[in-house]
Amino acid sequence: MLESRRDPNQLKSNRYQSLRNYTPSNIAKAAYKAAAYGVPLGTGNSKNDKRYSVVSLWSMVAENDVEVDDELTKAQRKLRDLKARISAQSKRNFTLERDVRYLDSRIALLIQNRMALDEQQEVASHLDEIDNTVGTIPDDRKRQLYVSLSEIDTLLQTVMFTIYGNQYESREEHLLLTMFQNVLSAQFDSSTDFGSLLRANTPVSRMMTTYTRRGPGQTYLKNVLSERINNLIDHKDLDLEINPLKVYEQMIKDIEEETGKPCDLPKGITQEAAQENTDVQAIIAPRLNMLMEITGSFLSTIISSINQVPYGIRWICKQIRSLTKRKYPDATDFNICSLIGGFFFLRFVNPAIVTPQAYMLVESNPSPNPRRTLTLVAKLLQNLANKPTYSKEGYMLSLNPFVEQNKTRINKFLNDLCEVGDFYESLEMDQYIALSKKELELNITLNEIYNTHSLLLQHSDVLCPNEDDHLNIILKELGQPPNQVPRKENKSIILPLFSRWETMIADNPSMLADSQLTQGDVLYMDTKALMVQIVRTMPSLAKEKPLNLIRIAEAAATSHDSALVRKGIKVRDMLYQLEEIGVSDSKHEFMANEVAQEIIYLGSLKDKVMKEIKSLEVVFKTICDHNNYLRSQLESYKAYLQNVRTQSGTQMAKGKEKKNKQNHVFGPIKYTHVQLEKEGVIVESNVPENRRNNIFFNISSPIPGSYIIELYYKGREKPILEMDLKLDDLLEKQQMGIQLLDLEYVRLNVNRVIFILNKQFLKR
Repeated sequence: MLESRRDPNQLKSNRYQSLRNYTPSNIAKAAYKAAAYGVPLGTGNSKNDKRYSVVSLWSMVAENDVEVDDELTKAQRKLRDLKARISAQSKRNFTLERDVRYLDSRIALLIQNRMALDEQQEVASHLDEIDNTVGTIPDDRKRQLYVSLSEIDTLLQTVMFTIYGNQYESREEHLLLTMFQNVLSAQFDSSTDFGSLLRANTPVSRMMTTYTRRGPGQTYLKNVLSERINNLIDHKDLDLEINPLKVYEQMIKDIEEETGKPCDLPKGITQEAAQENTDVQAIIAPRLNMLMEITGSFLSTIISSINQVPYGIRWICKQIRSLTKRKYPDATDFNICSLIGGFFFLRFVNPAIVTPQAYMLVESNPSPNPRRTLTLVAKLLQNLANKPTYSKEGYMLSLNPFVEQNKTRINKFLNDLCEVGDFYESLEMDQYIALSKKELELNITLNEIYNTHSLLLQHSDVLCPNEDDHLNIILKELGQPPNQVPRKENKSIILPLFSRWETMIADNPSMLADSQLTQGDVLYMDTKALMVQIVRTMPSLAKEKPLNLIRIAEAAATSHDSALVRKGIKVRDMLYQLEEIGVSDSKHEFMANEVAQEIIYLGSLKDKVMKEIKSLEVVFKTICDHNNYLRSQLESYKAYLQNVRTQSGTQMAKGKEKKNKQNHVFGPIKYTHVQLEKEGVIVESNVPENRRNNIFFNISSPIPGSYIIELYYKGREKPILEMDLKLDDLLEKQQMGIQLLDLEYVRLNVNRVIFILNKQFLKR
């Protein structure tokens, strides 16, 4: 036996010497720090290991022990890999969604410009004179707000999908929610009108919407709404339109198709007149009942799913309620619930109901009738959650009985959403576990780093106003941020995370005099953790009841696995040290019982992990399907954008013939420096005045919607400057309030450049 190797007479004299030879584990060092900051020690009983205590740190680390390779570890490794892939794919999807929105905005700008030109031509045909100046955003404050909103998506991508990108890791989730709390608090503190809280399209509202698009939110929508929506869209011929004017128009169309003759009913009537029509009323009445029944089934499904709502979304609801009560203590429960409902339904649930294909809840786009029904269901749910005193669409007032019948029910649900615990203690424990890890890393792209650097520098006067602020010191050392790199050069890099100002955990625990944790406590917990590792690696040793820890240590020390041999020898010495200092007896029965309980708990944990893997595999497939959908949508938008550019660049007034029809090249049109100056196109020039008469510009359109501006000096064949422009680029600059276009030698007025292009190339 191992006991015969030790001289009992030396135990007392070796007590303190043995402790001096003991090196605490990394988690032990983190535990010392936790104890020094006041975290309670705990009992050491594994039944209580999951509560907020220093002792629980070892059990929490054991749940993800990378030094063991049993079935639990393999399952956890698979789960971690699956979560990482979901997080990465979610980030890719977010980027694709941004690209689609970007192209959509470009298409809208071109169409808007084309429509404005058509209207201008129509007005010009009736008026002698017309003001040809291009409008701008008059309110500088609004322009600044617009620019800040244009930046927010990039920042949100970095924050929610990179910095806190591990959507299933509690520490990152809780840190992100802490940031939410700060942002929401600032929003409430600065609000002056209760009615506008969280309703406008602000960075805060975008942040909240983006949060719901993370993996857990998408999982909830898929599990809760998918079946209900698919059942509805199967009924392709079910028409539940309740807008009286639309019902009236469809009624006339049906009559004409049936009879083959024009209908005698008057056309082009008002909404009110259509509503008074008895036939329309007869059609709508049963539809109202069915619509309320369908919406009621959606509502019941949502209410019964409260335990599936992701913790983070419920916690945000809780913050909205508490912040509202603090800011507006006289606010009624009715008003508070309308704010909570505005977030939960308007920004989370309803978008998925209205566009289920965008959330991959359905296989294909719903046909017109079910799509309209889903829109009406979402409108009714929103009216129920927001409880408006009026409706923008008068016909929705006919559904008020549903709102009245369910307002108590929805209020209870919205208040119940807020009944979740806080995560602050859990976050603190996660932070200490993070301290026990050898290194923390962040996977981030170059452009994300440069953009974040730029934003921090831009707002440094608010973020770090003092000279000695840590952020201010770092920004000064970094200097100006580099320019954004092209997408193909935008590589991902791994950044190690650390703080130069962080107080390091002392390697010598005796230096932490403020800690209540003794070296004996830490030695006991390290020994138990190492013993659990050995039993998990050699599960046959756990069959003996009760566990004999000395025998287990000996079996490991004499095994054929070199890593196990080292652990066996180490844990054997640690057991003897515990005897020497009087923390445990020679049988170690108390620790053996705790090891056995820990093994049982970890066994049940494996079943939970396997269940979570099964659930998340469905989520991952859905997210990948959504990625394919977005890619196809992006390609369609690219083709459509080019088509709009072509139409914008080639459409001409009636009676005019296209020039250069075969190659579609228009121009060049020549302008002198003096001419462009006179027309207000050139606002600044670096060309010496005595040479300006020798400068001229050629503007041509090689392909529709694209332009080349060339700057020439008389006597030279080649241009001294050339710039490619797209009309939608200029329109975007105009919309964002960017006034100047820099051509190195001259600076041009964006609005006047657009006017020139429209005049010469689009209105020929």
